[in-house]
Amino acid sequence: MHEPGELIVAMPALVGFVPERSLVVVVLARPQPPKSSSVISAVMRFDLDQNRRGKQGLAAVLAGEVARICAAEEATEVLAMIIDDRMRDPSRTPTRGSVKPWATLVAAFARQLAREKVTLTGAWAVSAIEAGQRWWSLHDTDHEGTLSDPADSMVSFAHVLNGHPIHSSRKQLTDLVVQNSDSAKEVAAHLAEAQSAGHNRFVSAIRRADPDSYHRRALEKVLHQIATLASGAVPTAREMAELAVVLRDRTVRDALLALAVGEHAAAADQLWVTLVQSLSGTDRAEAAVLLGYSAYVRGDGPLAGIALDAALDTDPSHSMAILLDTALRNGMHPQDIRRLADHGLGIASDLGIDLGPTHR
Repeated sequence: MHEPGELIVAMPALVGFVPERSLVVVVLARPQPPKSSSVISAVMRFDLDQNRRGKQGLAAVLAGEVARICAAEEATEVLAMIIDDRMRDPSRTPTRGSVKPWATLVAAFARQLAREKVTLTGAWAVSAIEAGQRWWSLHDTDHEGTLSDPADSMVSFAHVLNGHPIHSSRKQLTDLVVQNSDSAKEVAAHLAEAQSAGHNRFVSAIRRADPDSYHRRALEKVLHQIATLASGAVPTAREMAELAVVLRDRTVRDALLALAVGEHAAAADQLWVTLVQSLSGTDRAEAAVLLGYSAYVRGDGPLAGIALDAALDTDPSHSMAILLDTALRNGMHPQDIRRLADHGLGIASDLGIDLGPTHR
């Protein structure tokens, strides 16, 4: 990307959905070698309607969060974009009233970042990320341009080609984790029976001095449901109750983390979404953690955050959800949490199950 318009139309792909009323901050890694082009190391989106403490207060909060990520990435430069339908192109309006509040925010944001030794290298604004929309600089009022079609962005093309959908709004993501109360009631009606059957299988395996047989069968049950769902068949309420009981076992849950880096990641995510929508309590949290981890390890921060929020809303004491949420909020790189998937691969291998090739 060589000019602001190209960067702006790439935002839906980089964020995972089309941002609205947002401040998007792009963290630039130090070029290697020094004179080469900068590389994007992280992208953060902030809701412009989330804070009512005034522009100075909001700027300080945002700058603190960005500075923390920059420290984790060893970065000293960022770019910023305001996307807000309440703004109008200043070159086409009699006054700059609709632009001034956000220009003030960005100026305060830049000052706060400078205190943390981070430079705001460029800042732009646009009413919406759509073909034909005018963008303009918040640093230089004479620097402006027109957006091309975001669908034609090479970044968007590469994103979709790699199997990552671009959602039309953040709501599409939050809808993925909304509980279906009717489905949850149906599943709950089968939980006692599923729990009893699972307990009996585990006790039988212990009596045979072969607990691995229980874990192996449980893991195979989940893998079978993933394959079934991928073929178009939705699990029944009874089957989802059985899966809920299976996911309560830490050995099985930890092995399933490995699917996030394998060829069956997308199919597994389908099952996690189905379970998040259909389970309650800690069972729902377990499925949400699997979805959150899968999104996190592939770099989909927005979905990871939404899934982990769902897990913690359901079970605030869930240790894995707390661990991943803390890592995400502190800017831990996805590659650094991959070791959880590698550990899962080891568990599956010890059980005699090959989860297939993985990707880096």
